[in-house]
Amino acid sequence: MRQIRSALREYRTWTTDSRRWRDYEPRPGDIIIATSPKCGTTWMQQIVSSLIFQDPTPRSLATVSPWIDGRATGSAEEVHNILRGQTHRRFPKSHLPIDGLPLYDEVKYIHVARDGRDACMSMHNQYMAFSAAQIDRFDRIGLDDPVLGRPFPPIPKSPAEYFRLWISTAAVAGQTEGIPAPSYFDLEAGYWAERRRANFLLVHYQDLLDDLDLEMRRIAAFLAIDVDEATWPSLVGAAGFVTMRTVADVLVPHVATSFSEGAQRFFYRGTNGRWRGVLADDDLHLYLAKTRTKFTPQLAAWLERGRHASGEPSEIADEVSKAPLPPPASYGPRMNALSSADGIDVST
Repeated sequence: MRQIRSALREYRTWTTDSRRWRDYEPRPGDIIIATSPKCGTTWMQQIVSSLIFQDPTPRSLATVSPWIDGRATGSAEEVHNILRGQTHRRFPKSHLPIDGLPLYDEVKYIHVARDGRDACMSMHNQYMAFSAAQIDRFDRIGLDDPVLGRPFPPIPKSPAEYFRLWISTAAVAGQTEGIPAPSYFDLEAGYWAERRRANFLLVHYQDLLDDLDLEMRRIAAFLAIDVDEATWPSLVGAAGFVTMRTVADVLVPHVATSFSEGAQRFFYRGTNGRWRGVLADDDLHLYLAKTRTKFTPQLAAWLERGRHASGEPSEIADEVSKAPLPPPASYGPRMNALSSADGIDVST
């Protein structure tokens, strides 16, 4: 198999370690599901699982779709042994930026994205749900890693306070935000830059919410999986949020000891927009300023609204906007942070 390139840099946080990909042995047809945390990773794993197995039976996703770079999911050797023993089409997951992953021409890459404000709110909920035992595990990982050399960072109980920490404090050297994960902004910019590769598919969380059937057909076409129309409704049903929450103990049994309220808490709400009424005007100004620094207007629009509203990512041409930032007071208490000067809808 031809390697396009090896990983370009190393990422080590309390939850991820890119070195664990060094022993990855690709197979033609492999699928790598790569996302920033809380952007629809588990959702996409279940979608791909349903498509590959062509039945709605819930399966342990940690078994059929292991997290290679996850530091709290067993040793790297154990994870790679699971992958080597799989006879079905493989679809591991990753939370690494694209420059932390190796690229192969016969491997398919699916990136799922979400508005950063929504991802941040969902991340905060997850951190609040971690059990004391899970935090202890993260503490040990951080203290044992000379690159980190410190325990898991304290997470503020207030989601707005966490947002301000997340958008201003880095976990990875050379970045400017994202703690305790790699920068959401750098990660999204990296996958966007690769969006025209034939073996890349960019999917948006909001599009999955708006029309799961349509997006699943798009994913099936990308993976060259024929759709059995008689079975199709059950596959879509199996990938619905309510269904996944109902069978959470089967899909994600490994989180039973990670979350204080068990696997059910992992599937919290699955909605967008919870940041409205939580983030103040100054917070929204910070977010808009960061998007102006890190994103093109086209990437910012796609991340806020998705493909159905903004267009197919591979067909969008980037342009640079020089429009000034609006003052924070112009946002209003429930207005989106993105500016109409970029051609983005700023209605509630």
